[in-house]
Amino acid sequence: MPAEPTLIVEQELFASGATLIIGIDEVGRGAMAGPVMVGVCALRPGVTEFPAGLRDSKLVSEKKRISLFPEVKQWAPTAVGEASAAEIDELGITACLGLAARRALISLHEAGVPVGEATVLLDGAHDWLNPALSSKLQVTTRVKADQDCAVVSAASIVAKVTRDELMVSLDAQHPEYGWASNKGYGAAVHMEAIKTIGLTPYHRASWVK
Repeated sequence: MPAEPTLIVEQELFASGATLIIGIDEVGRGAMAGPVMVGVCALRPGVTEFPAGLRDSKLVSEKKRISLFPEVKQWAPTAVGEASAAEIDELGITACLGLAARRALISLHEAGVPVGEATVLLDGAHDWLNPALSSKLQVTTRVKADQDCAVVSAASIVAKVTRDELMVSLDAQHPEYGWASNKGYGAAVHMEAIKTIGLTPYHRASWVK
């Protein structure tokens, strides 16, 4: 069993003056079909616990992710934003990560979270968020934050469950591609269907060689 994330990084950021931390993580970055989605989770000082069994969404089963989803949403404010396959074809994946994150942050703001005051904890080594924002945020990047930091693990769970549910619903429209199981990634059944049937509007056409 992978080690649980902790709140150590979050507590260090609060100790250095942060009044609100927003964890951010993306899902669907490497898929051939479907949107890229970005989850965000907002945390205030004083939180010392998080949902039992919380992990990066890639490290837990689908059943566990689904059970964690309502617990995470009760634990802290969350939102998910997306950028479509057509937008990815037009703008590129990095720009669309920022676009999806901006949409998620707008949802948080509309729910009453003072996003402009936040310190962002972003999974990875590159700040792809601020180029998409008109008002810059304080961003801390951290490799493997989705595994190490509870607020980012929580963001990964809400994004993954939301995207998986969408891909299952799209599978009902286009069952030949196997999206209910492969979620739009390049599984053999998916790639074979692209060769024999062609593309849908949900495919990233610029990604298919």
